[in-house]
Amino acid sequence: MKKALIKKLAGILALCMLFPMAVYATQEKIDQVQDEIQGLQQQKEEAQQKADSLSEEAGGLEGDLAEFNNRLAKITEELNVTEQQLESTRQNLEETEKALKKAQKEEKDQYEAMKMRIRFLYEMGGNGLLEVLLNAEDFADFLNKVEYISSIQEYDREMLDRYRATKQTIARKEQELSEQEASLASLKMQQEAKQQEVAELVSDTSEHLNAAKEQLAAAKADLAGYEAKLERQKAYEEELEKQKAEEDARRMEEIKRQEEEDRKQREREARPQKNGSGSNSGNSSNGENSGNGGGAVTNASDQAMLAALIQCEAGGESYEGKLAVGSVVMNRVSSSRFPNTVAGVIYQGGQFSPVASGRFASVLAAGANSSCTQAAAEVLGGNITINCLYFRRNDGSIPGNVIGNHVFY
Repeated sequence: MKKALIKKLAGILALCMLFPMAVYATQEKIDQVQDEIQGLQQQKEEAQQKADSLSEEAGGLEGDLAEFNNRLAKITEELNVTEQQLESTRQNLEETEKALKKAQKEEKDQYEAMKMRIRFLYEMGGNGLLEVLLNAEDFADFLNKVEYISSIQEYDREMLDRYRATKQTIARKEQELSEQEASLASLKMQQEAKQQEVAELVSDTSEHLNAAKEQLAAAKADLAGYEAKLERQKAYEEELEKQKAEEDARRMEEIKRQEEEDRKQREREARPQKNGSGSNSGNSSNGENSGNGGGAVTNASDQAMLAALIQCEAGGESYEGKLAVGSVVMNRVSSSRFPNTVAGVIYQGGQFSPVASGRFASVLAAGANSSCTQAAAEVLGGNITINCLYFRRNDGSIPGNVIGNHVFY
């Protein structure tokens, strides 16, 4: 028995010397890469948020610029119409002034004609018209001369009335046109002020838009840089995962070899005892578990830790996936090549990334959810669903039992 124990311890020591350092080193690299990936992911999300914000700002500025350009075009069009109206009013005013000058000339001519007739009558004396009438050759000629004199007088009155009406109309129209010209000139000034204001808005908005576009281009460049770094880190993580899987596979082979040797040694030691006495017949018949007390009693603390680890490793997996992760932990507890307690297995160096990152401690402090807690209770109660010691994220490169996003081996 002593020789067997010494040999077993030597095998375990050799196993520990062969594999743990490499396994721990690889796992530390994986943990470091995962931390870097998490940091890059956070930076990428921040860059994406910044890019989205700048894109939204640029979109808003483009909308404002389009609105301002439309307003500027409308004001410019209104200004052109006002300018045409103002030009037409000025032309009408010029024509009215010409008409007024013409009426003034007609007034002067009529005035001169009336003066001549008055002077003629004055020079002829009071009997002038009477003499003209008395010198008529006959009554018909008399009536013609009376009608002629009356026509002259009527014409003078009519022309005088027409002249006065024309002069009043022209003066009124001139006043209206002057007022309209002043109003249009004021409107033109207001429109020019609006045009200047909107033009400044267009210029200012264009500057802000160009600045936002430059910032957006820089943010997109940062985003592309983070994505490229993420791709490189993820590729490196995959390489490390493959390396870790290979190391785990070699370690499993060594574990199986050591356990097979232990089993054979126990069989050799058991044969003489069976031929002799049965005093040692109470030795454990479970070869794999004899070295660690595989029937270790679990408690509430074990359940809380196992539930927290299940949530960290398989929180988003199916219930079957949760049971499988818990089964891996209990398979290690039952194996002579791992610590014989739930806590020892979970906290064993270089094994579970959430423990190294601190996420396990956070979940443990807060308490796992009901689904993970139930899965932990079932596994601790004996519902071991798989006979595996390892699991990793499934990328198709590791053979084993695939459950959800994990491969168990």
